Amino acid sequence: MKKENKRREMARYESGERVPKEDRLLEIANILNVNINCIRKYNFDRSEDIIYFLLWLEELFPKMNIDFAISEYFRNDRDNLILKFMEEWEKMKKLRDSRELSYEKYLEWKLSYELKEGE
Repeated sequence: MKKENKRREMARYESGERVPKEDRLLEIANILNVNINCIRKYNFDRSEDIIYFLLWLEELFPKMNIDFAISEYFRNDRDNLILKFMEEWEKMKKLRDSRELSYEKYLEWKLSYELKEGE
């Protein structure tokens, strides 16, 4: 019975009927072996939300042309997280496009991406 309740709970999360609390979200992220920011609901008032949204936007639209020059718009980002991310993402994307990095490794990088504050 407990296993069925867990399945029902997960189905509600997947359908958007429920949003897991922070501790449950962390537990799910650990089980999936992904960064918690990859699965949290974004509200876009944080730099992190914009970063993880951009990563998944590329997954939704894989043929989308990413113009990394837009990173110039983020120069006023108070903590420069977006600018640093865009620079790193551009390097990883070039490795992927040149096939020096497999899609699996590229996706793994996205799923485990950690923000580098204070660099």
